[in-house]
Amino acid sequence: MQLVIGAAVAAAIVVVILIWLIGSYNGLVRRRTQVDNAWAQVEVQLTRRHDLIPNLVETVKGYAAHERETFDAVTRARTAALGASGPADRAEAEATLGGTLKTLFAVSEAYPELKANTNFLSLQQELATTEDKAAYARQYYNDAVLGLNTKVATFPTVLIAGMLGFGAREFFRAPEGQSGPISVRF
Repeated sequence: MQLVIGAAVAAAIVVVILIWLIGSYNGLVRRRTQVDNAWAQVEVQLTRRHDLIPNLVETVKGYAAHERETFDAVTRARTAALGASGPADRAEAEATLGGTLKTLFAVSEAYPELKANTNFLSLQQELATTEDKAAYARQYYNDAVLGLNTKVATFPTVLIAGMLGFGAREFFRAPEGQSGPISVRF
């Protein structure tokens, strides 16, 4: 009789451990999927931003053709941002791109006809909306990374996370010395 009770207790413990393992694994997969989805949303918004830039540059070129150095800097920064991978590289490239866009908008201030151009105003509005969406996507990504990193690092999940191939992810951080979002003025 004691052997049967002992076997039943051992079986119950095994079942509880299996249920915990399955639940922990599924929770980790869910968190990893949220992070992957959040990163995809960041990339969607940044790609949208990158797609707007050539139109904006061309519009400004029509009014300020002698500002070639500014246009080249924006184009180089956009190319670098398109080629960046991972949160740290992407943040650095986006910060550089943001700086060149600030310069582009500063150039546009010198051309009243440009500031009155409906195409330019429309592009500015679309870029401002995209900047807001990108900021939200980065925040959502960082929230998802926080959830995964917390789950991976807390007991008892920490006991199995590494064995199952789950690790902490990198946050999207603005590079040192960056002064915030692009100022899009109307």
